[in-house]
Amino acid sequence: MTAPEMDGEAVRDRALASLTRARTRTTLLTGCVEEPDLVAQHSPLMSPLVWDLAHIGNQEELWLLRAVGGREAMRPEIDSLYDAFEHPRAERPTLPLLPPDEARRYAAEVRGHALDLLESTAFHGSRLTEAGFAFGMIAQHEQQHDETMLITHQLRTGPPALTAPDPAPAPPFDGPAEVLVPGGPFTMGTSTEPWALDNERPAHRREVAPFHIDTAAVTNAAYQAFIEDGGYTDERWWAPAGWAHIRRHGIVAPLFWHRDGGQWLRRHFGVTEVVPPDEPVLHVCWYEADAYARWAGRRLPTEAEWEKAARHDPVQGRSTRYPWGDADPTPEHANLGQRHLRPAPAGSCPAGASPLGVHQLIGDVWEWTASDFLPYPGFTAFPYKEYSEVFFGSDHKVLRGGSFAVDPVACRGTFRNWDYPIRRQIFAGFRTARSGDV
Repeated sequence: MTAPEMDGEAVRDRALASLTRARTRTTLLTGCVEEPDLVAQHSPLMSPLVWDLAHIGNQEELWLLRAVGGREAMRPEIDSLYDAFEHPRAERPTLPLLPPDEARRYAAEVRGHALDLLESTAFHGSRLTEAGFAFGMIAQHEQQHDETMLITHQLRTGPPALTAPDPAPAPPFDGPAEVLVPGGPFTMGTSTEPWALDNERPAHRREVAPFHIDTAAVTNAAYQAFIEDGGYTDERWWAPAGWAHIRRHGIVAPLFWHRDGGQWLRRHFGVTEVVPPDEPVLHVCWYEADAYARWAGRRLPTEAEWEKAARHDPVQGRSTRYPWGDADPTPEHANLGQRHLRPAPAGSCPAGASPLGVHQLIGDVWEWTASDFLPYPGFTAFPYKEYSEVFFGSDHKVLRGGSFAVDPVACRGTFRNWDYPIRRQIFAGFRTARSGDV
């Protein structure tokens, strides 16, 4: 199923709204701290915030002004500085980066030209301009870097720089612990979603055996039971590489957790708080998710199983854009867009449940799956192989569903994320599954 058909003005309006929303968020994330925090590297896993800021502008210039608009480079001398493949994150602080004020001016100048271009672009004639794809790609790219910058804010030390209201309390979740997803074929991926990225394409038939999946993501309280039962000290539950990793690094709990007397506390965007029992567990790596699932007598769902649970409507006999149908997300459907600086409690957003009754598949936490990041049958890299193709293989595990830090423009039922199985700074959790129909 595709998004509703839009004429040129509707495409223009959607692109403008998406670009504007992304830039508002970028401004918030880079304007809430002083210059020393912008130029510092808060973790070797992350870029300085000022690098992300200018990189966002540089990518917008490359793909909109140059590729779509055919314009000359504004500042060709900085292209290599902001090439993510030329300079790994650990070395970016040593580069002659644009200082914060200059980076802001550059990004703003690019945006002004991009909005002029948006007014004059015909949304046909090339794959880049069809249905406004290039503008959608750039809005998604900026929002993805906004999520990366939010991770940097979580990693930085010092007083909190960001605030947001907490999600409304959810009533105690009293539904079934798991849901049966019937076996059979379904349509995975998309060939029609206009702003879908290359790794989501093409749509293809996938056969899935019957399985059960958790109604909601694993909560902090459930994960604490794993810890208290010696989960981090029992080799039985761990993949060999995972066991070696946690022993080497002394990992005994999710990232940012620490024990104080008889309770677990966590540092959350500069605030130390008691770990909320009803929220989905956050900041666990793939190995931790896999070990918990084994301990619980279950397993992680495959990527295909996750997508069938999220998109398959057995009554209509088709795949929908989102668990709740084809309509774009609203706050009633999912916790997205950094409205809250945390996941919502299990059982929140009942309007976003799938037809089978699976909750919170979109938003709250990225969910680790059992699957390696691989191309779909018929995959074609577009518009450049470095977006997806160079990451395919067994080194990266797939995450699905988005988190509270993801904007709706960069989150849909087909959207695929990926990372190394040791990564914990990302806003990732998981749910478990088991095979069979009984």
